[in-house]
Amino acid sequence: MKQDSDLRNNLKSIRTRLGMSQQDLANIAGVTRQTISGVESGQYAPSVAITLRLAKALGCQVEDLFWLDKDLPEIEAILAKPVPSNQSLRLSLARVGGQWIAYPLLGKDAFRQDMIPADGESETQVGNSKVRVKLLDDNLEALHNTVVIAGCAPVISLWARATERWHPQLRVHFTFANSIAALHSLCRGEAHIAGMHLYDAKTGEYNVPFARDILAGREAVLITLGVWEEGLIVPSGNPKSFKTLGDLVAANATIVNREVGAGSRMLLEQQLQKEQIPLKAVQGFEHIVTSHQDVAQAVALGLVDAGISTASIAATFGLGFVPLHQSRYDLVILKEYLEEAPIQQLLSTLGHRMVHSQLEVLGGYDISKIGEVVATV
Repeated sequence: MKQDSDLRNNLKSIRTRLGMSQQDLANIAGVTRQTISGVESGQYAPSVAITLRLAKALGCQVEDLFWLDKDLPEIEAILAKPVPSNQSLRLSLARVGGQWIAYPLLGKDAFRQDMIPADGESETQVGNSKVRVKLLDDNLEALHNTVVIAGCAPVISLWARATERWHPQLRVHFTFANSIAALHSLCRGEAHIAGMHLYDAKTGEYNVPFARDILAGREAVLITLGVWEEGLIVPSGNPKSFKTLGDLVAANATIVNREVGAGSRMLLEQQLQKEQIPLKAVQGFEHIVTSHQDVAQAVALGLVDAGISTASIAATFGLGFVPLHQSRYDLVILKEYLEEAPIQQLLSTLGHRMVHSQLEVLGGYDISKIGEVVATV
C-alpha cells in the first residue's frame, strides 16, 4: 500500500457504529490491525483486494467507504419540508430512524445565531420529497452523531450548545416547530425528539393526551424539561395595568397571536373561554406570528399591546409579564431512539449543574423535576 493524499475514507465511523474494534475488523477482513489503523488515519491507500474485503466485512459498498477529496460523496435524503423545485439548496443533514433527512436552510433557518453550517448542497430533487445532496465535508461521523429536536422553547438551543461543550463529537440540530407540528415531525421520522407544552383542560393533564393521540400507538417516553410561566407579555412596567384578558379587551388593546397547533394559542383560547370572552372580541386574534421571539418583538416594537408567551421570553426582551398559567414542557422521544448513543449523551446532560444554572439564570422555569420520565405512551 502507498499513501494517497486525495483518498478519503469513512472506515472508522462505520466500524465504530457497528461496535467493532480495529482488531475485530482486521480478523474478519483477513488483514492486520496495523493495516486497519493505517487506512483509517489516511497513511495508506489499500489495494483493490483489501478494499473489497473491508467493504464485505462491514456490509457496505466500496463507495460508502472511500472517495477522492475532489469528489466528495453524494447521498439521497428525504426533505424535511417542501421547497421550490429545481432551487439550489443549502442543507443540514442528520440520520433519523435509519434514513437521511435534509433540512433546508432557508429564511430564518439560514441566519439563526445558533445555526449549524451547511452539510451539503443540492440542485437535484428526486420526486417530491427526496433530494440528491453533495456533501461539503467528508466527516460523515458528525452527521451520524447529530440529534434533531423539534420544538419551540428557545432554551433548547441553549441546552444544545452547552451539551456540545462536553461532548464535542455530538451535534444537536434544533428546528423550530410548535407543539403539534413537533409531534407530527417526530411521527414522520424527521426528528428524534419533540418538545411540547400543551394543557388538556378536560383531563387536567399536560402533553400526554396529545402525544397519545398523535403518535397513534407508537411507544414513546415523555421527559420533563421544566415547568414554565405562561401569560401576557406587555410593555415594560405594564403601563396599562393589565391583570386579565378581560382588562385587555376592556381597554380595546391589540394582541398578536400564534398559529394553530401552538401551545400559546391553545392557552389563549382556554383562558378566553374561562373568562367567557368571545374570540372575536379580541383585537388582533387573527394576527399570526410563528415563534415566542416574534411575539415579544411585536410588543417591544410597539406594534401591539400584548401577546401570549413565557416569563423567560419577557425577561430576555426587557418586557413586562402578567402570569396566567403554568405549563410543563416535555421532551417526547420514541423508544426506538432511546438507546442510541447520541440520544443518551444528550439526555445525560439534563442532570448537569451547568444546564441547571443556565435555566435558573434565564428565569421563568421550575426545573425541580428536570430529566424525570413523567409518562410513557
